[in-house]
Amino acid sequence: MKWILALCLLVSSQPIAGDYVLRGTGSMNENDGVRPMNVLLLYADDWRYNTLGVAGNPVVETPVLDALSREGVRFTENCVTTSICWISRATLYSGQYLARHKFKRIGKNFNVPQNETVYSLMKKHKYTVGHVGKLGLNVELNRRLNFDFYDEYEGWHWKRIGDRLWHITEKNTADALRFLREKPKDKPFFLNVAYYATHAVDTDVRQYMPQRASMSMYINDTIFEPEDAYDKMPYFFSQENEGRNRWRWRFDTHKKHQRMMKNYYRMASEVDTSVGIIVDQLQKSGELNNTMIIFTTDNGNFHAEHGLADKWYPHQESIRVPLIINDPRMDDEYKGTTNDAFTLNVDLTATILSAAGVNIPPTMMGRDMSVLYRNGGLKGDPAMQSRRLAFTNDRRQYPPPAKDGEGIYHSGSESSWRTEFFYELETGFRKGFIPASEALVRKDFKYFYWPQYNFEQLFDIRTDPKEMNDLVNSTELGHQKKLEEMRIRFKELKDLAHSDLAIIL
Repeated sequence: MKWILALCLLVSSQPIAGDYVLRGTGSMNENDGVRPMNVLLLYADDWRYNTLGVAGNPVVETPVLDALSREGVRFTENCVTTSICWISRATLYSGQYLARHKFKRIGKNFNVPQNETVYSLMKKHKYTVGHVGKLGLNVELNRRLNFDFYDEYEGWHWKRIGDRLWHITEKNTADALRFLREKPKDKPFFLNVAYYATHAVDTDVRQYMPQRASMSMYINDTIFEPEDAYDKMPYFFSQENEGRNRWRWRFDTHKKHQRMMKNYYRMASEVDTSVGIIVDQLQKSGELNNTMIIFTTDNGNFHAEHGLADKWYPHQESIRVPLIINDPRMDDEYKGTTNDAFTLNVDLTATILSAAGVNIPPTMMGRDMSVLYRNGGLKGDPAMQSRRLAFTNDRRQYPPPAKDGEGIYHSGSESSWRTEFFYELETGFRKGFIPASEALVRKDFKYFYWPQYNFEQLFDIRTDPKEMNDLVNSTELGHQKKLEEMRIRFKELKDLAHSDLAIIL
């Protein structure tokens, strides 16, 4: 079934259902080697890692993104380094951790040089650059340096513009199509379609307001409800905590939880439909087989786990987000596969720039993810690093591996990918509202640190994937040894993040 079906749904706004072939005719490896590759970033909001049918979600229907995954790579352990809208977006634009770009308060002090954003670097490299939807900074970027096409808006689901009542996902779609139709035909493009969905309208008691044609979806489904485990959160999580406050907005009764989650999933399915319409336009214009497509989101989302709503904290539901890459250069052996490497949002910038042949500035802290699926992928032994700083080909440094684990915990090398990372959240809000949080994240254990309270937690992700059993006070020698080891490594990575070294982290 071809993508042309998706176009028919633009009028009805009815989400797609069924199985789809993404690129239709022609090989995904079709790239004439002369024309620079286009880059389409589909950047949604507040989706966690399993808000996809292909990720095993038993309710939500995302056939288009599932098709994107079947013909590309889905990264199952992809995470964000800070789980909040504006900081995560600043990381995308800058390729830097919060520790370096320092954009902790929305609308204040975005100090990344305007000629070093992903937009300006792509534009300087002769790309036609477009942004549609949520910029998320409340800061005006220099349009001449950054954009050829710019239409920024957020904060609503329904709005009358002129003589038409728009749903924001419909507007995202229409503006993306306008860019694709109006851009020059003789230049490559980079377009960020920055969806507002599935972000709630926080000031509206309804929170999630889908398109009318979607309201017939999920009527007969029953959404799983996690137990209210708020009493397991640290002692300073009072009823004034904003995550708990939003839990009351959305999830404190069975009826409310069902209504909110069904509308959330309806809006996710609407984004899926939008993606199909945009990709169909690329196929019609003959550009699909020369376009890298990336789908991801800015942060995860609690759906009542831990007695919380929204994001912010270092738990799995908050920091793990979808990432699907469909790249014409991809080796055949990787098409339709999953990858469990720790890819991060800080890697998006390097991946986009590298696809365009742009050198990665030394101020950026991420890595080109295409090395995971091109030219045979990475084959190095993850424990092969020495304790010395190792230089990359672009003269940035890989930090030395952790002292514990005999070299298996590290930030990568030329032949291996990172196996741990540093997480941070600082917003400047009062600590009882959204407390600052930090973490050292590994696949076996996770160490939390709440700096305003000097409070630690330790979780064994292997046996406790829902992070319900804090081991920080365990008397087992193995747990105490692990706590001390991770405490030391956490401090090392935090210091590196806050340094001015040219590093990959």
